[in-house]
Amino acid sequence: MPQSFYEPEQLADTRPCSALRDDLKFCIQNTDCYKKEKKTPRECLLSNHPSVPLECHQLRQSFFECKRSILDNRQRFRGRKDYSAITPKS
Repeated sequence: MPQSFYEPEQLADTRPCSALRDDLKFCIQNTDCYKKEKKTPRECLLSNHPSVPLECHQLRQSFFECKRSILDNRQRFRGRKDYSAITPKS
């Protein structure tokens, strides 16, 4: 039986805005709204639940702008803003 082996680089998510998506998922999954109250991530963000930090809302806005830049023809010529440029340097 043939076996296929994948390089770690091939399994990485290469979709646009994937880093923002992953950070947003991680941020929401660590809230009490998601863990204890068993609400969906969308419900937690839209209800402005107190356990959802401001960072999650900012990541949501950045993710929205990243996805919108994919469709914006002006941004297509200039290039999407890199996620590392959006995050503050420590």
